[in-house]
Amino acid sequence: MTDTSGIHFEISERKILLRLFDLLFIGLSLFAVSTFFDFDYFRVYEDNWTSLVVLAIYITVFGTVLELYDLQKSSRLDTVLGTVLLTTSVTVLFYLLTPFYTPSLPENRLQILYFYLAILFGLYVWRWAYITFISSPRFFKKVLLVGEISNIKTIVDAFASADPNYKIMGFINCETEKKHAIKYTGLKEYAPAEIHQIIKDESISEVVIASYNSENITSSIYTDLITLLEKGFPIKEYTQVYEDITFRVPVQFVGKDFYKYFPFSRNNKNKLYLTARRIFDIILSCVGILLGTVFLPLILIGNLIGNRGGLFYSQQRVGQNGIPFKIYKFRTMVKNAEQGGAVWATKNDSRITSFGKFLRTSRLDEIPQFINILKGDMSLIGPRPERPYFVEELSQVIPFYETRHIVKPGLTGWAQVKARYGSSIDDSLLKLQYDLYYIKHRSFLLDINIIVKTLSTVIFFRGQ
Repeated sequence: MTDTSGIHFEISERKILLRLFDLLFIGLSLFAVSTFFDFDYFRVYEDNWTSLVVLAIYITVFGTVLELYDLQKSSRLDTVLGTVLLTTSVTVLFYLLTPFYTPSLPENRLQILYFYLAILFGLYVWRWAYITFISSPRFFKKVLLVGEISNIKTIVDAFASADPNYKIMGFINCETEKKHAIKYTGLKEYAPAEIHQIIKDESISEVVIASYNSENITSSIYTDLITLLEKGFPIKEYTQVYEDITFRVPVQFVGKDFYKYFPFSRNNKNKLYLTARRIFDIILSCVGILLGTVFLPLILIGNLIGNRGGLFYSQQRVGQNGIPFKIYKFRTMVKNAEQGGAVWATKNDSRITSFGKFLRTSRLDEIPQFINILKGDMSLIGPRPERPYFVEELSQVIPFYETRHIVKPGLTGWAQVKARYGSSIDDSLLKLQYDLYYIKHRSFLLDINIIVKTLSTVIFFRGQ
């Protein structure tokens, strides 16, 4: 009764699938071109594995930076074509410019065109197949919600925006007292007694318990859930699923048992990890300051023309353990931008100068913060430091807000690469969820992921 015929792929499985089959289809495409055309620049079947390994590394690295493996973009043909073109172009360019590790440039330049089109064709054919078959409804993960569904819209929207293949098929309201009938377009409500039949008829893959108070789950539903669990059917708690899919901690749903949700990463106290991070911060901050001196003449000219005022700007921010420090930036706003007191910066803020907007979108305004990193006030990666006025305000309305101060603030962070522009309490709540996820799971692997996504942010001018 609980067996389901549906097949689905988890988020991690889809990302691995995309990477492996990208390389496979590119290899097949290059093999076909070298077999049927006069193409000998790159031969897959020859005993020359160095060229193949370098190509695989370039595709993987540039594809990651250029968001070829973003699941939202990978699920739509109109967005995937642009990323495929961009990744192919950058990969081929770097491949041709590194002849020490790759084949020498061919005398017949038409071979380069064959090479480019073969990679483009292989990538596009696989991505079309992925969207048509793997990312189609037949492989969706079908889920049934059980619990108090008063906040159902928030739940459904969060899952839909995080994973397009995660589909909530319906819900069972376990509340014994229902003052008002719940209406939600596109989502059907089922009676508790129908749970086994729904799982069979809809090929449900997973039951998610969205109950803020376990006492609200009636004894009959509890018995049905135990029966399902004993037969090996996946039953998960909503906040854990939320965290696994959205990569953020849902603090708005955390109650008196808050301690369950914050088993912070042991790396927060790991001396080896913290020492390695500090060494890495010092090296990167020195490199950043040197690169900053290269851009400094252009920034000086732009500041004289577009800003017409002081080049640098300093501001009080809250650091680790709530200790304030002075942060440094290149000035991006008009003089006396806050004469009336602290004000949220907003998207398309009229106080931002034309040159200041360029500095923000390119992230060049952050270069002076390498000085803060060198001094030890900040780290390369961590929650963005906020101003004392806003920290005090947000701490009063957002639960666990000051928890983000248990680690050093960062030049970039998980919230910066995952969330868009923030200018309100709701935006701050969203960023806090990402910050707490980072603190909870931080590791070298997650740090590398943030650095790669930061490069994407800079390349696509998504700075704030």
